[in-house]
Amino acid sequence: MNKLTTKGINNYLIENYGVVRHDCERLKTSCQSIAKDYGVNTVHVFHFMVEQEPIPNLYTHSYGYNTRLGREIREAFNNYYNQF
Repeated sequence: MNKLTTKGINNYLIENYGVVRHDCERLKTSCQSIAKDYGVNTVHVFHFMVEQEPIPNLYTHSYGYNTRLGREIREAFNNYYNQF
């Protein structure tokens, strides 16, 4: 996935998990907001939230666990998701 789109999110989740349990538009908007806040790529934010992949150039993981920054990003994402 090169660019984050609602259809791309939907297809990715179906392809990898077989079912979509969340609102893809809210996921996209939340990823965009986090990416803007932290100056990172929206696709990286999406993979961080869904797959637990580290965000390049941010210290989001240490020994496989989320760092304080990683937890902060997850909390902010949750707030944006529930806000929209």
